[in-house]
Parts: sequence; C-alpha cells; structure tokens
Amino acid sequence: MSVYYSRLDARSENLFPAKVSLKSSSNSNALLRFATTPKLFKTMSETKRARILLIEDESVLADSLYQHLCEENYQVDIADNSTRARELFSNEIYDVVLLSLQLSDVDSFELIQCFKTDSPVAEIIALTNYGTISRAIEAVKTGAFFFVEKPFDFAELLPLIELALEHRALVAQNQSFNQQLSTRNYYEEMLGASKQMQTVYDRIEAVAKTDSPVLITGESGTGKELIANAIHSNSLRARKPFTKVNCAALPKELFESELFGHSMDAHPLAHADKRGLVRYADSSSLLLDEISEVPLEIQSKILKFLEEKTFSRLGCDEVRSADVRFIATTNRKLDEAISEKLLREDLLYYLSTVTIHIPPLRERSDDIALLADNFLNTYAQKYERNVHYISSASYKLLFAHSWNGNIRELRNVIERAVLLAKTDKIEPSDLPFENQEQNRDVYEIPAELTLDQIEKLIITKTLQRTLGNKQAAAQILGIYRPRLYAKIKRHRIDLKKLSIQE
Repeated sequence: MSVYYSRLDARSENLFPAKVSLKSSSNSNALLRFATTPKLFKTMSETKRARILLIEDESVLADSLYQHLCEENYQVDIADNSTRARELFSNEIYDVVLLSLQLSDVDSFELIQCFKTDSPVAEIIALTNYGTISRAIEAVKTGAFFFVEKPFDFAELLPLIELALEHRALVAQNQSFNQQLSTRNYYEEMLGASKQMQTVYDRIEAVAKTDSPVLITGESGTGKELIANAIHSNSLRARKPFTKVNCAALPKELFESELFGHSMDAHPLAHADKRGLVRYADSSSLLLDEISEVPLEIQSKILKFLEEKTFSRLGCDEVRSADVRFIATTNRKLDEAISEKLLREDLLYYLSTVTIHIPPLRERSDDIALLADNFLNTYAQKYERNVHYISSASYKLLFAHSWNGNIRELRNVIERAVLLAKTDKIEPSDLPFENQEQNRDVYEIPAELTLDQIEKLIITKTLQRTLGNKQAAAQILGIYRPRLYAKIKRHRIDLKKLSIQE
C-alpha cells in the first residue's frame, strides 16, 4: 500500500506531498512510532474516542471498515452518497473523514473543498482505486491530508488514522496557544478575556502614558475604579500616590473645602489651614468617583482648574497651581445626567477627551466562568473551605442570570456559595437564585411545529437571551459549543437579523 500525506515544511511553511510506503508490518510500526513521538503528539489511547465520517459507496468495503473502526472504539458515521455525507458533516464535528474518490454522484474534490471550508481542522484521508494515483495527488493538493490506495489492510490504515488525529490535535493546540498569546485574561487587577475587555485593555494602554483627562463609564459594580487604578499605575505619574475622592460620600457643604482646601477661618468648622486633595495630587492623578454627584457649583470650579491649572483655597485669595491629571467615573448615562442637570455639559466635554466604557457583565458573559473561578479560589482560601469546583448545573444558572449588580454581585454570590457548599463543589442549591432561574424563559411552542422547527426556535430564543454569546447559549442548552455552531448553520439562523454580532 502506498500512502501520500501532507506535512509542514518548517523552512518554507508550505504544504507539500510526501510519500510513505507501507509494504510490511514493520514499516507500519515504524510510522506508528513516528506518529506517537513523545512531547509532540498524543498517544493513541488519548485519541481513541475521535469521531470519523466514512464516505464509501462500495458496501462490502464500507461494512468492513465500519466494523474495524468500531472495534478500535472510534465513533463512526457512514454515508454512501454525497447528499448524506453533507448532511452528516453539517450536523456533527468530525476529526477524520475517510473519503472515496470514486463516488458515483459527485466529484469528490467538491466534497473535499466543501469540508475544508466548513471545518478546516478536519483531516481527510482519500481512498483511491488502483491506477488513479494522479487523482489522489490532486486530492492532496485540494486539501486532503493523505491518501491510500485500494486494496489495503486495516492494520496498515490504522496508524495513518492515528497520524491524522495527532496532526489535528497539534494544529488545534497551536491555534489555542496563538489565541492565548493574543488574548489577555488578566490586566493589572482586572479579569476578563472577552472581546469587550480586550478593547478596554487596549484603550487603557493607549491613554495611560498621556496626561489627558479620562472619563470611565459603566454600571455600578463593573469595575470602573480598577480601570482608573490601571491607568494610573501605567502612567508616568505612577511613582506618586493615587488620590481618590468618593464624590457621593462627601457632604455638599464640605466638597469645595475637601477638594481645594481652606484657610483657618474659612468657615465655623475650620480650626486650621487645610491642604486640599488637589494639592495632595500635585504631579499625580486624582480620581473623581461618580462625578455626577459633585454639586454643579463645584463642577464649574473643577472646570476652571482643568483649564487654567490654578485654584484658590476656600477663604483665601491666594492663587496656587497644581499639575493634576483628572480621571472621572460615572454610572449614569451621560445624556440623562446632562438633561437632569446632574453634570455640566462643558465639564463633560473636557473630561471625556478619552472615554472608556466598561460593559455590564450580562454583555460579556464569556467572562463569567473566569471571574467565578477566581472568586471561588479567593474565598475558598480566605475561609479555609475545601471547595474547588463549580458544577455544570451551577454554571448554567450563572450564565443565565441577568447580573444587574455586575461583578460585585457575582463576587458576593460566589462568596456565599463557598460558605454554604456542603461538598467540594458548588451546586445549584448553594446559589441564591436557583428557583428564580428555573422558572425563567418559558417558551410557548405552537403545536404545529416540527421537531426541527422547535429546536430552531429554542436555539434562537437562547441566543437572544445570551445576547449572541454562543458559549453561554451552549451551556444553557447543555451541548458543546461546536455542536451549537453546527446547529446554527444547519437551521440557517441569521444572527444579524437577531441584532446579534457574530
């Protein structure tokens, strides 16, 4: 038996066909040893549960191959024509495809191109009759991993399947590694690997080393102060302390005094001269947390300081200067804050030279598992609790919850669950919204719908519920994400029509 397969040239990174001849069992064993080289590939036992699609219209050969593959503990589906093959491939994720090049109802090259387009990581082994080597070589150029020449013994085909599986695993590992290199799960004290958080990290890096004012927007509990900390710690002012003002906590009558300072006789409560926070923040950064809580008359004085870099203490006419970088946060919608006279429009324009918006947790549910696991480890250590896991049923509830309190609410939920857990795993009964979530989203299904239509309806509703987050939708539906991708494609669910970004 002659075997042709594609391999990667480390020098040129181009795929080219190479030939391996298996004339005896010893050669077969040699290839098998190569295919299972330590540190490069998985062992055969680790790849046994792979799923294989066998496309062969010769019934005797198909039955024989099916029996042998099942005996080797593979999951095998059979198609004897291109229509059935396309149907199976669109509904399942296959690791290896054994494809006859002599199908009677289609040009097999069309199937190869179709399969490699839909699932580039699936490896295709072409099965060709004697005398059609030129077509087999063309199949390799089209995208097949390698081909075998009929007739062949299964004992000789087996190591080639394993080699294809190991090559697939290596490609997947490289893709995962490259993705990890380009994706930051952590940034300073922040956690988040979602696309939205990558955008936030990029914006922080772009603005940190400048002196530009920054406005950070987002709902309560999303981590706006952590972003402010990251901006300061990556700035040229990082050596100086970061001064922070909780604007909502300061009494209105003391705000100007706290911010700009006062002289000894400025007001009845002033018993000595006071340096304001602006002086403390000189050559550093000053955070105005929840800027919309600052009285409007004080906002005008902040704007004047931003423009002139000078100020006067309360009860004193002496003009002083300070080099302060302002970072402000707000949990209000900016247009509403202006219309409700909570925020001066001219101050907003000055502070929002650069605006960083952190989305609510419900819009970046990709980060829920990462955050939950981190909180689990933190509180398990803090309270010395032997809790190390979150059950899949609990994850499903976490993904389905609306998280109006955002990360702060998630942290409190996990802390409570760690304290209440009866085993080493957080179960739904340990979460405070179990009954509430179980009764949510009851879909009314018309009686005339077929099973396929019902499946499409439920998937569509779930995607709308998770705002297009496929990982969260797959968790809720109890299926693997690749299976969900296949079903979205099979049912032709148009994410754009659902106002969901792909």
